[in-house]
Amino acid sequence: MTLPDTLRGALIKPSSLTIALSGGIDSLTLSAAAAHARGVDGVTLCHAISPAVPAAATARVRDFAATHGLALRIVDAGEFQDEAYRANPVNRCYFCKSHLYGRLAQLGRTVAAGTNLDDLSDYRPGLVAADEHGVLHPFVAAGMDKKAVRGLARQLGLGDLADLPAAPCLASRIETGLRVDPEDMRVIDAVEEDLRGLLGGVTLRCRRLRTGWVVELAEDVLDGLTSVRRAQVIAAVADRLPGGIAVTLRPYKKGSAFVHE
Repeated sequence: MTLPDTLRGALIKPSSLTIALSGGIDSLTLSAAAAHARGVDGVTLCHAISPAVPAAATARVRDFAATHGLALRIVDAGEFQDEAYRANPVNRCYFCKSHLYGRLAQLGRTVAAGTNLDDLSDYRPGLVAADEHGVLHPFVAAGMDKKAVRGLARQLGLGDLADLPAAPCLASRIETGLRVDPEDMRVIDAVEEDLRGLLGGVTLRCRRLRTGWVVELAEDVLDGLTSVRRAQVIAAVADRLPGGIAVTLRPYKKGSAFVHE
């Protein structure tokens, strides 16, 4: 296949290129496109691990790199040592990305991220950190939105990954102002993995709010639960929560743990 000229130009221009690979569809597609444009020896993937990164995302990254013969570096960006990040302010992502991009800058290579046009219409403090560290956004340069990225993923032969649901970091499940705690991250990751095993690859979030623990499911999935399946979902979540804490089920709403004060 032939990449769009603007995307190919953005990918081949740097003398060296590292892709910040989260394990989501955007960064996976960007990695595949970079390998297509530059060759497998012309790009390095870098994946940061922390309590906020789902185990499934890290496994996906490792499998992707091995399958495509791409060099992969695993790093700890160190955001959990930063009290500004742990306090979970409205711009928490700024502190996270500052640590990540600062760590990648130490590698001495140009860094690119999978930001697409749709991301620019959302509140993304991490983009400020990206600008401060000179991170490239090839999909933005090429005028590509999420739909276009998924289409490119299919053209690049990424198969089922093209339909991978959006999965922001686990810290996004913690209501703004509540301290980001590694143990909560482990509970959230375990609950979401358990529910995907029970319900399949549906859109879902496990959230810790001031009012308690909440599981959000895509509205059609929630409406389609039988009383028996609903009880199974609640039981599966309760098994993971400390001390028999009650859980609420409700329809999924993007960013519902985010409180912009």
